[in-house]
Amino acid sequence: MSNAQAREFQFTDQDFQRIRKLIYEYAGISLGAHKQELVYSRLARRLRATGTRSFVEYLDRLQHGDEAEQEAFTNSLTTNLTSFFREPHHFPILAEHLRRQETGHTLTLWCSACSTGEEAYSMAMTAVEALGGYERPVHIIASDLDTKVLQTAREGRYKAEAVARLPPQQVERFFTRETGANAGYVQIRPELKRMIDFRRLNLLEAGWPIHAPLDAIFCRNVMIYFDKDTQLAILKKFTPLLRGNGLLFAGHSESFYHASAIFKLRGSTVYELAARAA
Repeated sequence: MSNAQAREFQFTDQDFQRIRKLIYEYAGISLGAHKQELVYSRLARRLRATGTRSFVEYLDRLQHGDEAEQEAFTNSLTTNLTSFFREPHHFPILAEHLRRQETGHTLTLWCSACSTGEEAYSMAMTAVEALGGYERPVHIIASDLDTKVLQTAREGRYKAEAVARLPPQQVERFFTRETGANAGYVQIRPELKRMIDFRRLNLLEAGWPIHAPLDAIFCRNVMIYFDKDTQLAILKKFTPLLRGNGLLFAGHSESFYHASAIFKLRGSTVYELAARAA
């Protein structure tokens, strides 16, 4: 039996093309043709949840301005793969960068695709360890498009296996182990939580509620979902937000060679402004 015959809902190429157009409009995500089965699987759940009888009816609903369902649609098609200290080579670079910053100002970092929070909390732990404690003020803005993952990030509760590979002293310093009904989970300590401001933000929005100057921006493993024109537009909006010596951290499979006029590679998928302020 073919996939089409086995499907609960009819799903045509026209439906898929409408979905590709909508997710590009809402989130800037460029869906490849090979994603058709994944898209069907994820959105069929939305059809069941909303009692919708067909993809045509569901997509009409989106295009007629159902904002709540537009958000659920976008959440369904975004990927949120993350872990503590993922791509670990970046964190010693961040630590050294923070230690070199002049005193007298709050160190401000932006985690621009924070998912369920592990990356932002890893940045916070790195800052505390690099600076020898909590005395030097550090403010981390952590944003994501997906409201569900942001809820998890704000709660700061994770399965114990999520920290199993971290050094025991680091786990002891930054987490508490849950007991009773929550046994098997760890909780981020309040003092680390207070460093981070989690908020919903769409990188495609015309204006961002982010204020300069930033000491570093983490934008890792999100640009791969955008086409080159969208990437360049976002990178151009990053430049006035960064301090002259600020750093931009990219994902391991991302390259910004097409933005060489504004960012130059420093090494290890870390970029600095091509024209650094004096």
